[in-house]
Amino acid sequence: MTAMENPGQFKPEDFLDEAAPGVTRHDVEAVRQPKAKKAVAAESSDPKSAWAAKPRIYSKLARGNFRNAKWIVMLVTLGIYYLLPWIRFDRGEGLPNQFFLIDFANQRLLLGPIEIWAQEFYYITGLLIISALGLFLVTAVAGRVWCGYACPQTVWTDLMIAVERFWLGDRNAHMRLDQQGWTFEKTWKKTATHLSWLLIGLLTGGALVFYFRDAPTLAMELLNGTAPTVAYVFVAIFTLSTYLLGGIAREQVCIYMCPWPRIQGAMLDHDSLWIAYRDVRGEPRGPHKKGQTWDGRGDCVDCKACVAVCPMGIDIRNGAQLECIQCALCIDACNDIMDKVGRPRGLIAYTTERNLHTGTAGPRDGFRLVRPRTILYSIVIAITGSLMLWAMLSRSNLDVSVLPDRNPLFVRLSDGGIRNGYTVKIVNKSQVPRRFKVEVNGIDGLKTTFIGHDDIATPVEVGPSNVKALKVFASLPKDRIKSLASDSTPLTITVTEADGAVSASRDTTFRSPAP
Repeated sequence: MTAMENPGQFKPEDFLDEAAPGVTRHDVEAVRQPKAKKAVAAESSDPKSAWAAKPRIYSKLARGNFRNAKWIVMLVTLGIYYLLPWIRFDRGEGLPNQFFLIDFANQRLLLGPIEIWAQEFYYITGLLIISALGLFLVTAVAGRVWCGYACPQTVWTDLMIAVERFWLGDRNAHMRLDQQGWTFEKTWKKTATHLSWLLIGLLTGGALVFYFRDAPTLAMELLNGTAPTVAYVFVAIFTLSTYLLGGIAREQVCIYMCPWPRIQGAMLDHDSLWIAYRDVRGEPRGPHKKGQTWDGRGDCVDCKACVAVCPMGIDIRNGAQLECIQCALCIDACNDIMDKVGRPRGLIAYTTERNLHTGTAGPRDGFRLVRPRTILYSIVIAITGSLMLWAMLSRSNLDVSVLPDRNPLFVRLSDGGIRNGYTVKIVNKSQVPRRFKVEVNGIDGLKTTFIGHDDIATPVEVGPSNVKALKVFASLPKDRIKSLASDSTPLTITVTEADGAVSASRDTTFRSPAP
């Protein structure tokens, strides 16, 4: 009976193909056994054999240059996040004095002396493009260094782990505590940890809402219960999100929720820096006792210190992995061990794929910073930034928008004339009050009236950094209607500063019955 006749029985030779003479029985057996194990697990009726929960990661506190760099980045980034809404900037009387403010009420973004209005959202688009290209450039140069140091998920997870370590102890103490029953000690320590996480989440959510309204005012309203309901809702949402993502989910967010690990591979090349284990120097690995010779073996003593400090729970010695955020804590741990056993540092280090392929084992590898993709990213960033700077420096401090009435398109007056309505919005981007004249041109005999502004010859005053909405009615007498060539006649509305220094025009149409 052949294997095809009895699929329950296989032999290694059944997998051999005459068209592939380079394949040996040993190769077939190595491929066949894992598949057989998977088949057995899938056929098992015990659900535990088909699924297993991911083990809890207990990361040990690392000490070294990279860990110190992460502490500095955490302090700087969190300091900016928590303190930025409280920085003041004097823009003049009647204007917000918050340095950075997302002012939804007036549809603008304030950043120091810069004001970006809703109709200028292309500046935000430009900033997003530069940010994305900057991330591409950093990734091409140094891999996932953003993920390991500056990503908000990494920063808050680092903070949560530091708080957890404060209450529960370092790796070994934490593991012992989790393995014992629910004693009083374990209960109060776990409770203190989760309450601390919730407090961090509350501070995070509270800080974020301060970006959308004057921080001191909103803080007092939140404390005395008079803040808008939406503020409390978003504080609760941000608190829960920070608690779950930074305290509970942690590395699961990076592995399963974030798309960047799957995208960043396209940004890398053979000369990109990434963290790697130098197997040429480290293998064969194994324990080493003091006084033993290092001949015939590698420098890796298989202490697994690199695994113990990894916040993602991976073994960097297994090569490049999707879970690795390149935080470099494994470098600190390995260098510490190398110092203790008297071997050179750099067994785990930043290197490039090109260096690994050439078998470089020295502590300092070659690195090419200037190459086609880094040049391309830099050029595009420079062009985009230059265009944004030119647009910012040359933009007008006056903006006008015209919105014709749509329902109805026109109104038939009692004397037989036709009237159209328009909403004219005048945006004063300067920080001083200004006066403007509004004119409607394009049709002879057109009569213009302003709602709430009786004398059309009197300029309209617009406050500093403010928007003035003006209702304009344009009426055409009955005897002039026949002179219109179509039911949609071009019309121009011009807004001019009282002293004639600045003006802006917008084209629109005058709607009428079909001639």
